[in-house]
Amino acid sequence: MPSIRDLVGAIRQRDGVEAALVLGRDGLLIDSQSAPDVDTEVLAALIPAIIGPAEELGTAAARGALTTVVLEHASGLAIISVLSADALLVVLARPDANVGPLLFEIRRNREHIAALV
Repeated sequence: MPSIRDLVGAIRQRDGVEAALVLGRDGLLIDSQSAPDVDTEVLAALIPAIIGPAEELGTAAARGALTTVVLEHASGLAIISVLSADALLVVLARPDANVGPLLFEIRRNREHIAALV
């Protein structure tokens, strides 16, 4: 059975992916692999402040539990996926990356990925 390190490595090796992180809901990093210019500790610490309001939006809009957030910035995308009540997956991708297949795989394998954490 693959480990969380194997999962993070496989995601990081995808074309256009600059960073892959698994972190706790508290913002503490569990594992990561990234390009040298990405500060994964700082990134992980910022994520809980994004997830809370996104979950509130889902509740207020009667959309159910939050599963994935995609943020598009001028220099790329940030994908945040809720793996479990305790863990999140964050992927940074370049703006030219084809993230459609990645989003599909995360959705399809969410429970399997969560079991690794």
